Amino acid sequence: MLIIFSFTLLTLLSCVRCVKVVTQKPSVLTEQKGKSVTMDCNVRKDESKYVYWYKQTPNSAPQFVLRFYHSHSAPNLYGDGFTSSRFTSTAQSNIDYRLIINNVDVGDSAVYYCGTWDDTASESVFGQGTKLIVTDADVAPPVLNILRPSREELISSSKVTLVCLIDHMPAAFADVRWLVNGNSVTEGVFTGSAEQQPDKKFRMSSYLTIESSEWDKDKDLTCEASVASKTTRTNIKKSDCSE
Repeated sequence: MLIIFSFTLLTLLSCVRCVKVVTQKPSVLTEQKGKSVTMDCNVRKDESKYVYWYKQTPNSAPQFVLRFYHSHSAPNLYGDGFTSSRFTSTAQSNIDYRLIINNVDVGDSAVYYCGTWDDTASESVFGQGTKLIVTDADVAPPVLNILRPSREELISSSKVTLVCLIDHMPAAFADVRWLVNGNSVTEGVFTGSAEQQPDKKFRMSSYLTIESSEWDKDKDLTCEASVASKTTRTNIKKSDCSE
């Protein structure tokens, strides 16, 4: 019987009552569309009879991929939409497991979690996840737009916030950078998670908060986003904005 797990549970590496500790590698995996990828899962401290894999994109419920017993030659159960022609699993031992995805597509970009059942704790234990990023040279680059600070903020606050809207993303992950006069900055930067739109594309927002005095100096502020090997940038400065 399958058990539906909450988002919070899937983000746990282990718990204080658990005997088994699940680890995954690599933590991040980038590959081109059409290639095959491999993710490893190790169940330490105690042997495991089986593991199961879940796929999760930002702001979405986890999707069950497959279940695999180490004594079997192939997975014995698949989730909806996942087929044996592209998703399979192997076991090097009763503690070392592997997820293999063939002919990867941009839509496979997600975090993949490996889990197993802990008899001692009577609950499931998950690894920290492997983030898969699939690149595609043929996809269109994301569309960026920077929103200037609000009039109210400019009048009443010592700080101002600019919002970079990143639209038409082919995958749920993006590397976002802010630059001030060409120099990368991290202070005052916050980037949210992507959300899937009705057209199956993704959208996300990134925020840069700076001192109002910096805005008044008419500095060149740039938002840059890279998705599936395509990079787009756009910039703004005070003198470009009509009052």
